[in-house]
Amino acid sequence: MSNKGHVPTGRHRVVIIGSGFGGLFSARALKRADVDVTLISSTTHHLFQPLLYQVATGILSEGLIAPATREVLARQRNAEVIFGHVNEIDLERKQVVAKALDSTETYDYDSLIVAAGAGQSYFGNDQFARFAPGMKSVDDALELRGRIFGSFELAEIAAAAGRHDEVSALMTFVVVGAGPTGVEMAGQISELSRRTLRRDFRNIDPTVARVVLLDAAPSVLGAFGDRLGSKAQQRLEQMGVEVQLGAKVVDVDATGIEIEDQDGEHRRIESICKVWAAGVQASPLGQQLAEQSGAGVDRAGRIEVQPDLTLPGHPEVHVVGDMISLDRLPGVAQVAIQGGRYAARQIKRGLAGEAPEGPFRYKDKGSMATISRFSAVASIGRLRLSGFVAWAMWLAVHLVYIIGFKSRITTLLHWAVAFLGRARGERTSTEQQIYARLALERLGDDFTPSLNLDRNAGERVEQTVG
Repeated sequence: MSNKGHVPTGRHRVVIIGSGFGGLFSARALKRADVDVTLISSTTHHLFQPLLYQVATGILSEGLIAPATREVLARQRNAEVIFGHVNEIDLERKQVVAKALDSTETYDYDSLIVAAGAGQSYFGNDQFARFAPGMKSVDDALELRGRIFGSFELAEIAAAAGRHDEVSALMTFVVVGAGPTGVEMAGQISELSRRTLRRDFRNIDPTVARVVLLDAAPSVLGAFGDRLGSKAQQRLEQMGVEVQLGAKVVDVDATGIEIEDQDGEHRRIESICKVWAAGVQASPLGQQLAEQSGAGVDRAGRIEVQPDLTLPGHPEVHVVGDMISLDRLPGVAQVAIQGGRYAARQIKRGLAGEAPEGPFRYKDKGSMATISRFSAVASIGRLRLSGFVAWAMWLAVHLVYIIGFKSRITTLLHWAVAFLGRARGERTSTEQQIYARLALERLGDDFTPSLNLDRNAGERVEQTVG
């Protein structure tokens, strides 16, 4: 049984699902509109996902790239922020159902913006996630931080005890996926081992750590073109990263990863720490919307929207960001930002009695990927840049899109320490960060977090005794 999540005010109600780029920017675009905005998100923060890898490798703290959504929208009087996991959308009744612990609430809407984003895809092999975490959330980044730094710690213990046969696997890091996230992650693990940690251990030499970047594709950064992809690969190899292309992952376990090469040969890399940076899967809400509206979905679960980002037969429902399949748009932040603003404009025009703006037109502002300190690649229109100039542009663009003046200044200081020096101030990790995800999985699907701690504890005791 669910409760009514808000009291009707008589004004047009816009419900937004998701606090990522699409959700947040659409909410802000409605600041001066005569509407009530309800933003519902399964997290309490807005995540600047492109910098997650810097949280995982100890450069930035999670708070710098994930400010509280409530704080970001605090001055927007027509907006409220609700914590809850949306598990049901009823298009006929114009209702959204969200759950937070023991509470299930129903929210009515006049207009709906669905910006629920995407998660990691293991291409039908979800069992790989147990040993090769993805990097789509703050939890993922903190777990990977613990796994990366923890591998060096365990290697030190093994070397000190004379178990040198264990050291190699502990100091081999495999990153799956040679897109921007994989390239950035591999580059930072390499710099971490060769610069930051080189003097910190007594029984191991971190500079000889093996970093492997795998991809079944024939090139690095395929979306950037052959020239920039080649430059990125060359720079990675100069840093000591092994780039292995045409390498398909067929199995992952606790101590290694199985690969099938293009010639059909199978081989194994012994590695304790693996990072999955390949593939995305749209929110399950996309499938739910498709079933109700008759829209199609692609292999990645993205819903086929109308040219104005609405659903067939439901002009009041807008879908933006990583969830949409339209004109082969890439799953990047700018698509979500521009889509969110476009949806907000369409809602405002409709309320003003004006004609729709027309189909959504994405303005490609380019793509960037950093490889190491002072080195990046950038593709902006016909411009192709690499090296320091591209890195400086990457620095400026990312600073602009970080939310909050204080966060920008603090981030700049962290970058100065990490890039000009060799220190990284965010190396702290805990056992809970590393093992919490696996522990929750072992509790099973029947477990749900609850404020009624005594009831949950009693259920677990009964299950154990039984």
